[in-house]
Amino acid sequence: MTDQKLSVLLVDDDRVFRQGLHTLLDFYSVSAQLLIEVVGEAASIEQALSLAAQQKPALILLDLELESGDGITTLLRLREMLFAGKVLVLSAHQEDDWIFRAMQAGATGYIFKNRLATQLFEAITTALKSEIYLPTEVASRFFRQFQSYSEASFQARQNLHLTEREQEVLHWLAQGDSNETIAKRLYVTVATVKAHLTSIFEKLQVTSRTQAIVAAMKLGLISC
Repeated sequence: MTDQKLSVLLVDDDRVFRQGLHTLLDFYSVSAQLLIEVVGEAASIEQALSLAAQQKPALILLDLELESGDGITTLLRLREMLFAGKVLVLSAHQEDDWIFRAMQAGATGYIFKNRLATQLFEAITTALKSEIYLPTEVASRFFRQFQSYSEASFQARQNLHLTEREQEVLHWLAQGDSNETIAKRLYVTVATVKAHLTSIFEKLQVTSRTQAIVAAMKLGLISC
């Protein structure tokens, strides 16, 4: 048990599910397994980002499918705003690709909604130790998927003709760095970074930084 309360933000567009989640977290607190304080609830990406900035929760429990957009986008935007807390994804999807994409985008763990009662406590305590939580039954599949994506990444780089410098810019872009920060990291001018980004956007056929990150993730070009 921790001596300090764990601040948690709930993000799910299903109000009834949020209530059930709140009840389960209350049970952990009452039984003294964890001291938890729910500091906010959100039903959309914008609400989630706003509350994350205001409340700075230590942990976000994030539904992977929201009516306002998918949880992958939320994870990427949290990364862009340099959110310092942990994010555990809650999802009905058990397919390898969904799990891999969520972990690539920066999730600390992945919980199956139909196994919430048995997985949530372990997932939270694992996240608090700065470790990754994956259900036992998917851990080996995840690493097989990782190997597959590594091979796909090499092929995608070959097909897109990304230069070594463009790959470096894309990597730091995915970390949420600004053009100015990327320029300092690579010892080039901001104008040069912008030129690389223009080329990357054209090759990936996208028009924004977030779209570029999502496209690169799907192709296995970047990892968290």
